[in-house]
Amino acid sequence: MLRWDEPVSGADLAAHNGVMAVADAVVLEDAPTVAANAGAIGVENLEMGASRIRVDDKKIINCRADLNQLVPFKYTWAWDKYLAACTNHWMPQEINMSADIALWKDPNGLTPDERTIIKRSLGYFSTADSLVANNLVLAVYRHITNPECRQYLLRQAFEEALHTHAYQYVIQSLGMDEAEIFNMYREVPSVHDKAAFSLPFTQELCDQDFKTGTPEADQRLLRNLIGFYVIVEGIFFYVGFVQMLSFGRRNKMIGASEQFQYILRDESMHMNFGIDVINQIKFENPHLWTTKFCDEIAALIRAAVELEYRYAVDTMPRGVLGLNAAMFNDYLKFIANRRCVQIGLPEQYPGASNPFPWMSEVLDLNKEKNFFETRVIEYQTGGALSWD
Repeated sequence: MLRWDEPVSGADLAAHNGVMAVADAVVLEDAPTVAANAGAIGVENLEMGASRIRVDDKKIINCRADLNQLVPFKYTWAWDKYLAACTNHWMPQEINMSADIALWKDPNGLTPDERTIIKRSLGYFSTADSLVANNLVLAVYRHITNPECRQYLLRQAFEEALHTHAYQYVIQSLGMDEAEIFNMYREVPSVHDKAAFSLPFTQELCDQDFKTGTPEADQRLLRNLIGFYVIVEGIFFYVGFVQMLSFGRRNKMIGASEQFQYILRDESMHMNFGIDVINQIKFENPHLWTTKFCDEIAALIRAAVELEYRYAVDTMPRGVLGLNAAMFNDYLKFIANRRCVQIGLPEQYPGASNPFPWMSEVLDLNKEKNFFETRVIEYQTGGALSWD
């Protein structure tokens, strides 16, 4: 191997150039095979004199156009979501945790049931956001063959890391046993079962031999997207979100609740982006949306609702914070119906109603005052604020 800090002989240079020539020949020989088996991934050989990218060359999956060229945009909604996500930047340490620390350390500050909810939420979410990040980096990014969508995926991956940072910040601030919280998915059945349900979606696509380009493979990718964007971020997160935001509504754990408010807003944007991707893939590949596949997805959603309800029962065997498990039975069916409609499936629970209408207030990204009224804040980076 040639080193920059050592003299290079003519023989070494010739040998190095010979190796590079062989490597280039191998890459050139293999490149057509890669392109034939799947869409471009962004590391193909550069071809001098190639024609410029046209909008019509772009597709969400199985596209062979050069992925290193961001423009011209075809999916402006993806770029708009990327810009919105950048505007909605925040950092965990910006949020004051002093009131939470005092309440948590007060032996009479919270009931045992309230403490259980907080620990369970931190235990599940700290694992779940890592699973989502791994799915994006190890499975989804490689198979999404559109640069503006990839731009958003990179932003989303950062936000998932930011959320894990937020949980660690809350755990550390409160002086919790970090090992207990972060290992909860291997110790508490209701937390384990949701993580175990999610992980196979990533494992399917991590196979080094997996490539899109056939109906079966493309359906596997679509199943993964639905599994994470619709089920994990669109259903599995919502018991914890309602519980943690309910603390803030009662002026308890206001710092942790504020962090979860911001996380919910991020995750809602992730989910909406994912649903747009899912629907665009359906539009461009209608042959994938078969009756059999729809039945399979509907069954997955129903199974997810059951798992999330078990988690609700486990985290709150008794009523607390004005909540009870029965209310979540209704709520989970209500949001599952919404998710189904969003991706073009029939409602699975006709007549389900929403017992938490206040949740829609939290999702209003244009609010100028914090939901918990702890401080006036615009959910934007400082550079984006108007000081007029």
